[in-house]
Amino acid sequence: MSGVHDHHHDHEPCDHAHGHDHGHAGHDHGRAGHRHHGHSHPHHHDHAHAPADFGRAFLIGIVLNTGFVVVEATFGFFGNSMALLADAGHNLSDVLALIVAWVAARASTRPPSTRFTYGLSGSSILAALFNAVFLLVAVGAIALEAVHRLLAPEPVAGLTMVVVAGIGIVINGATALLFHRGAAGDLNIRGVYLHMATDAAISAGVVVAGVAVLGTGIDRIDPAVSLLVSAVIVWSTRGLLVESSALSVAAVPFGIDPDAVRAHLAGLPGVASLHDLHVWGLSTTSAALTAHLVMPAGHPGDDFLAEAAETLADRYGIDHVTLQIETDGDGWCRLVPDEVV
Repeated sequence: MSGVHDHHHDHEPCDHAHGHDHGHAGHDHGRAGHRHHGHSHPHHHDHAHAPADFGRAFLIGIVLNTGFVVVEATFGFFGNSMALLADAGHNLSDVLALIVAWVAARASTRPPSTRFTYGLSGSSILAALFNAVFLLVAVGAIALEAVHRLLAPEPVAGLTMVVVAGIGIVINGATALLFHRGAAGDLNIRGVYLHMATDAAISAGVVVAGVAVLGTGIDRIDPAVSLLVSAVIVWSTRGLLVESSALSVAAVPFGIDPDAVRAHLAGLPGVASLHDLHVWGLSTTSAALTAHLVMPAGHPGDDFLAEAAETLADRYGIDHVTLQIETDGDGWCRLVPDEVV
């Protein structure tokens, strides 16, 4: 048997290959480059890693939104605006979301240990799932109170709604921009970005509600907007909830086509068949793969292993690869067929 093991660490550069004669086992470890035909070159896949550090963005976002929650809740209470109170409650959940996401981002940088052999990189998946579930809980509370206000409307201060929510558009929009550059490459950061971008849109809705109340005097417009806010939150959160739930049970990350990966491995030179293929997310930015390749011609050599690891990273963003080579096509393997786990 032979294997290749490829893992990228942003904080620990390395570019070397090792060979071990434990039943013909070989390993390849790389960061930005791999040993390949006597030279190294970097990867060019954009989706594997988001920018490494958003610490300053998290801090600014938490401070801005905490201050705004206090202002919005105060004016919502004294102005008797359910829309403002609903938005303040949602912004409070965003402060918690920012804190959870920041803690997870920091935990993901911790090195592996004997107990946590992948480190705590999976905490970013838990953070994304927590934020999605927490958002839905907040939606339930907002919708319940909005229905109550629809049945028993109370007078609201339309001008207060417009002014305070207008401030919210600026604060939420600015916070969202802080995380925009990492939203495409990290589900955890995308969760934060969606929270803040959605809040900016919700604040815009509250402004519209305030103007409508001022123009018509119809107080039911306020809770009606709250229900609309709830629908927007559910709609914007559904993707985050589905993807984070899938990653939490070791599903293939949504940006990776498992059939394409299987076809790629099956088409490698010398590969007669493959089985026990698994692809899963180690974190919200990193994916792993294991597979058994049947190669009757014998040990493929380190160049084959390095090339396999490199192309999987370049084409599919799978940066932690372990391949087991089986040279006897008729040999017994306890993990055949693929349905066996």
